[in-house]
Amino acid sequence: MRSSAWGPGAEWAAAAVPGWLGAADRREEFDPGGHPVVGDLHRRTPWLRLGRTGRTWDALAPAVLEQKVTTVEANRVWRELLRLAGEPAPGPAPDGMRVPPSAQRVLEVTDWQWHACGLDGARRRALRAVASVASRLEPEVAGDSSSLQARLCSIPGIGPWTAAEVVQRTLGCPDTVSVGDYHLKNIVGWSLAGRRDTDDAGMLELLAPWPGHRQRVVRLLLAGGSRRPAGARASRRPTTAGSSASAAQARARSSA
Repeated sequence: MRSSAWGPGAEWAAAAVPGWLGAADRREEFDPGGHPVVGDLHRRTPWLRLGRTGRTWDALAPAVLEQKVTTVEANRVWRELLRLAGEPAPGPAPDGMRVPPSAQRVLEVTDWQWHACGLDGARRRALRAVASVASRLEPEVAGDSSSLQARLCSIPGIGPWTAAEVVQRTLGCPDTVSVGDYHLKNIVGWSLAGRRDTDDAGMLELLAPWPGHRQRVVRLLLAGGSRRPAGARASRRPTTAGSSASAAQARARSSA
């Protein structure tokens, strides 16, 4: 593997690349058990590795922006924030590429600038809250997956979904599942049990046979599992003069 890096963090970034690509992931420790779907996906995706960034803030800022909005909307606000507060990327980067802003730079963004980015008040407050304690959330301080999640959930505006998303990206945790996701529970329910509708409790019950690797199973399902078919749409039948007349006659009879 070859990598090149530029700027003040070049040495750290070059050393972190293997972790980003999943070199520390212990895929060989996973036993798919007897479930045919999970076993088949595990065999067909030998390339799947759970990477770890080792940087909480870099995962936390975009995760906050993803709260309760569509991916398209979250990406739009992230682009606006990069233009506003991010610095140009060092080295031979494409024109316009920006480095994510630091926590301190986020705290310097004014309310009117946030308004111009289109960020609502709830996510704005959550982002400022985590930025104010960002240095205490990095893995070398916060500790393992459970400890980091506990610290994150103690911050106003950060719930289990955001904490899980951050732990997955920062530590490459193979077990933490994003409870509270709008679509995930139904993807898991349909792929593992053929259920059209599943709640979070049902999702966790279906993932229980793989303790320590529940997020790995989720990633397998997202990589190659089946999708729940869309519900049938009721067709609108055209109203004809005859049918309107019949309906009028029926109403007249019922009222007589």
